[in-house]
Amino acid sequence: MHSVSTTPAMAPTQVATARHSIWRTSILYTAITTVVFGIGYPLVVTLLAGALFPHKAAGSLITKDGQIIGSELIAQSFTSDHYFHPRPSAAGNGYDATSSGGSNLAQSNAKLVQRIQGDIDKLAAANPGKPVPIDLVTTSGSGLDPDITPDAAFYQAPRVAKARALSEDRVRTLIQKHIAGRQLGFLGEPRVNVLELNLDLDTLGVVSDSTAN
Repeated sequence: MHSVSTTPAMAPTQVATARHSIWRTSILYTAITTVVFGIGYPLVVTLLAGALFPHKAAGSLITKDGQIIGSELIAQSFTSDHYFHPRPSAAGNGYDATSSGGSNLAQSNAKLVQRIQGDIDKLAAANPGKPVPIDLVTTSGSGLDPDITPDAAFYQAPRVAKARALSEDRVRTLIQKHIAGRQLGFLGEPRVNVLELNLDLDTLGVVSDSTAN
């Protein structure tokens, strides 16, 4: 026995109409979702962020004397003894906001080991007898981490106090003021924003060395 289909065959005009309907629906769906999710949604979110969180939406910028000097979110290079130093950076040639990233060197890489050991020796010589905080010799994944641990800040306090002819207790008090706790009480770790700390540090004593940075 042969089975016999009872489904009526579609006329050529019906097939063409169905195909046209599918194409039209696809094009309209693509256009609508592009406008809604590619333009409308980002625009609404941007406007809401600007209205509710204007400082953060603008990039968490830091100003001094009316001039933008940096962002709370991006590390800057400080090498003078008068200032606290951030974590090392492998972003571009160092602290390059246009080239965020790590060194991609393995833990066994000789170049990485030598660089870290050299930094440890240098820091230990300046502050003998105290363990070097790990974040002062290791880079972050972005190379632009603006924060250091409280231990890293306190470790640098003797150097900064000596360079500025300030009491170490006064510098430590300033560090304590800038320690930010965990977000919502349990997310992340306590941290110190280096740029904000250094700006506040300038209010304690003017840097006489014009080459300090």
